[in-house]
Amino acid sequence: MALLTIAGATLQCTFGAAPSVLNVLPLKRTLSGTPAATITDNLPLVNIVPFGVCSCPANPMVAAATAAAAGVLTPMPCVPVCAAPWIPGALRTVIGKTPALDSKSLLLCQWGGVIKIVAPGQATVTVGG
Repeated sequence: MALLTIAGATLQCTFGAAPSVLNVLPLKRTLSGTPAATITDNLPLVNIVPFGVCSCPANPMVAAATAAAAGVLTPMPCVPVCAAPWIPGALRTVIGKTPALDSKSLLLCQWGGVIKIVAPGQATVTVGG
C-alpha cells in the first residue's frame, strides 16, 4: 500500500537537477498537525517549487539557451508548469471531497518532466488505492 503524502514531502523531477519540497496549504486537513496533501496540490510555485535547473529540451528556456550555445544542451532555471492534478491519487481515500495524494502518484510537467514523490513525509499512514 502507498503512504499518505504530507507537507514537506521530497519530490524529484526527471529533468530537474535538484530535489524539491511539496508545500501544502493548511486548509483544515492535517495529520498530527502537518497538512495532508490531495491530488489538487499541483500549483507551480505554490505547491511545487523549482527543481534547480531544467535540462529538458522541450522547455523553451532550455531550447533557446541550447540554440545560443550552438546546440550544446544548456540547462536553465526550472519553472515547473503542471496544469493537471497528480495521478492517480488515492481514489478511495478522500480529504475534503478530493482524493488524497499517495506516495505512488505522479505529476506531469508541461515541459516533459515527470515529478515523483521520493519521500512522502511520514511513514505510518497508508491510504487505499
